[in-house]
Amino acid sequence: MEPLIAVIATGGTIASRTNADGSSTPGLDGQALLARLGHLPPVRLRPVDLFARDSSTLTLADMQAVSDAVGAELSAGAAGVVILHGTDAMEETALLVSLQHPGASVVLTGAQFTDDHPQADGPANMAAAIRAVLDGGGVRLAFGGRVLPAWGLVKHATDSADAFRLACDVAAPDMRLAAPVGGIRVDVVAIHPGADAVHLDASLAAGAQGIVLAALGSGNATPAIAQAVARCTAAGVPVVVSSRVPMGRLAASYGGGGGGHDLARAGAVLSAVLRPGQARVLLAALIASGQVERAGALFG
Repeated sequence: MEPLIAVIATGGTIASRTNADGSSTPGLDGQALLARLGHLPPVRLRPVDLFARDSSTLTLADMQAVSDAVGAELSAGAAGVVILHGTDAMEETALLVSLQHPGASVVLTGAQFTDDHPQADGPANMAAAIRAVLDGGGVRLAFGGRVLPAWGLVKHATDSADAFRLACDVAAPDMRLAAPVGGIRVDVVAIHPGADAVHLDASLAAGAQGIVLAALGSGNATPAIAQAVARCTAAGVPVVVSSRVPMGRLAASYGGGGGGHDLARAGAVLSAVLRPGQARVLLAALIASGQVERAGALFG
């Protein structure tokens, strides 16, 4: 019998068509999307309609729902899973699924262009994702002719069908963090040149259980941010330093009062590979699992 692959539809551009006012919204269900496929290897496909959302609206609880759906389909006998997902948050959901289902054959995909666009890329991406699931190899992304692992994914282009890259081609650490993340609050605070600590302190006051800094360069900020990191450390709130620069491995080498070296001295953990979106997911998973003490080893 042909292998069974579950195809979980969650919305996104791949499920969207253009409205009369020029906007686009997701409305196509899984069966309609599978009808776009051409020739495939012998396989059985089971569509699963989870929700139809723009991925920019997804909370950690929504991402957890996707991961839970993956687990349910694998337990029900699926050989693997394809997740149809919006590109805005695809790297985040991919990382969560990889943390909770390491080793499972799961491939995420989506589209940069709507279903009715002359250059619609959804069908080709779906076909590539199905073939990648059959090949096995863990949680990955199939998009724009590439198949990439989940660890270190970053969306690097808004207008190209070849939209994803790896921030740094480094193997993922061997781990499983299965605790649900839906109830965890981790904020991302953007750092600009000369930034004060208003936004970081606001996150701390709002009850954030963890904070990720989208810092400059190789993970740099200002003396005011370093002082605020020390306040977070004293309050027991972990801070992870990532970068707004999409590519390259970070190193906490700069001093001067607010460089990456100073942030680490104030208690922050440097995310050498994961960019802010994925760093937020990993930190939430560590908090949920009660394993924040492993952050230094896992982010490094």
